[in-house]
Amino acid sequence: MIIFGTRRKIIQLAMLTLVCGNCGNTAAQRLDRVVTKFALFFVPLFPISTKHFMQCSFCGATQRLTKEQAEQAQHDGNQG
Repeated sequence: MIIFGTRRKIIQLAMLTLVCGNCGNTAAQRLDRVVTKFALFFVPLFPISTKHFMQCSFCGATQRLTKEQAEQAQHDGNQG
C-alpha cells in the first residue's frame, strides 16, 4: 500500500503596519507564505502550490496576494 497526500506549511514573512482594506484601521498586518507539498509516506517531497496572504490583526480579514505584491509589501516594510 502506498500512502500519499499533501502537507501545508505556513511561513511568516513579515509583520507590517498598514491600513486594512476591510476595516480601515491602521494595524499590524501579518504577511504569510503558504506552501503545499506532495508527501509520500508522510515525507514532504516537492511543492505543488505556493500562495501569499496578508491578515489584519485588528479585524482578522485575510487577503490573497500575488507573489509580486507580497515581495513589494515585504520590501516596502523593510524600508520604513
